[in-house]
Amino acid sequence: MIDLKAPTEIDAMRPAGAFVADVLRALGEAADVGVNLLDLETLAHQMIREVGAESCYVDYHPSFGGSPFGHVLCTSINDAVLHGLPSDYRLRDGDLLSVDFAASVDGWVADSALSLVVGTPREQDLQLIAATEEALARAIEVAVVGNKVGDISATIGAVAREHGYLVNTQFGGHGVGRTMHGEPHVPNDGRAGRGYPLQPGLVIAIEPWFLAGTDEIYTDADGWTLRSADGSRGAHSEHTVAVTECGPVVLTGR
Repeated sequence: MIDLKAPTEIDAMRPAGAFVADVLRALGEAADVGVNLLDLETLAHQMIREVGAESCYVDYHPSFGGSPFGHVLCTSINDAVLHGLPSDYRLRDGDLLSVDFAASVDGWVADSALSLVVGTPREQDLQLIAATEEALARAIEVAVVGNKVGDISATIGAVAREHGYLVNTQFGGHGVGRTMHGEPHVPNDGRAGRGYPLQPGLVIAIEPWFLAGTDEIYTDADGWTLRSADGSRGAHSEHTVAVTECGPVVLTGR
């Protein structure tokens, strides 16, 4: 069931969006060569405790996960693009890191992700990250009343193809509200003018993710981390967005 939010409920989601943005901003500043992924996890834990928020990940166990997730962050490195389990790994010069974070504040959820390169970047990685950010920005622009989910999906897919990337539609955006994942599903490719109509009060996570060389993924032995089938690198950008009569409102803006 798709739950449309009243304007007062969208306002009530703003603290969650601001908190998720603050955490990702802090993680982005902390990520550097030599930093352990578990240190990033600890930082997020501390920030959750300080504001009395709740993690959406710790006990999360969907059908595609090998076990309860058990962490508060997704940290995906290089050829990993989604659902990366934080591990005892120290970031190396040139690593492409994607961080995904969702939390509940006062019963409302927000979800967001960013990608960055630590140390010396490769131009191909910067282009890949920039493509996901461009796709996200353009998708948000079409998240307006009167359009449909397919318009968002088609926009993301078009940006991917403009930059020479293939698109995987197994995992994409989703409804957000009292829980982290709800209807509607928002694929990262599709046909304009198709799908669920965008109405005032719809709150969705829009999350383009691209791989540099393929659209095929596989699940790591840890039961969670999704990696590219050809070893090419991946990037992921995401915001929680409310559709309103006055246009899209980015609740997780940094």
